Amino acid sequence: MFYEIRTYRAIPAYLKVVEEEGIAIQKKHLGGLVAYFFSEIGPINEIVHIWAYVSLDDRERRRAALMEDPDWRAFLPKIRDLIEVAENKIMKPARFSPTGGSAS
Repeated sequence: MFYEIRTYRAIPAYLKVVEEEGIAIQKKHLGGLVAYFFSEIGPINEIVHIWAYVSLDDRERRRAALMEDPDWRAFLPKIRDLIEVAENKIMKPARFSPTGGSAS
């Protein structure tokens, strides 16, 4: 299992727009939403969302399908200017991790 951790610094309107429209489109294609967080203490206006994928190929196929969806392409301009900084990481859990670790 691989986890994509996307961290944004975004203006507060971002969460509202994603909740009302974007998350449904993402979940339709990306599937494995693990968590969607916003900062309460610490860096302000930080958003972190985590998606799970069986493999990097799975992630690539799912993200390609999302990018081909006309609803997603119409949605992107609504959030593009709301995101100030974006960071993306792919993480693989250690074997002993309680979430997604493997025995091999």
